[in-house]
Amino acid sequence: MRDSSKTPAEVGRLWFERMWDQREFHLIHELLGENAIGHLEGGAELVGPDAFVRFQEEFLEAIPDIRLKVNKLLSDQSDVCIHWSATGTHSGGGFGCNATGCELMFQGVTWLRVQDGLIVEGWDFWDMDRLMRKMSGGA
Repeated sequence: MRDSSKTPAEVGRLWFERMWDQREFHLIHELLGENAIGHLEGGAELVGPDAFVRFQEEFLEAIPDIRLKVNKLLSDQSDVCIHWSATGTHSGGGFGCNATGCELMFQGVTWLRVQDGLIVEGWDFWDMDRLMRKMSGGA
């Protein structure tokens, strides 16, 4: 059930601590607006919950044990900015890469715009190219 009274800070914490880290996937449809736009590294965009679900499934296929931690969170009445870190093992074949078994550690920043308790737009800032190189067996 959607709760329009959630602040941007509450939405950001739920997104990272419960949806990503605790795998409470029902929160995708509870927190993400129907036409929400996600701007990913490399210029890719996701529109709506179903597109995000497909992206997340591929991510979790590659790194099924991923853990995310909120390091710092700043927010106002409409936006929340989250500095997060992630760890996991590249033990699956998502993103077209064979599993390398390497331990991964990476961090980034996600900026979310929230209206009426829903994420309506988001921007990710992290070195996805470096992560993909590492999962491809490179440096």
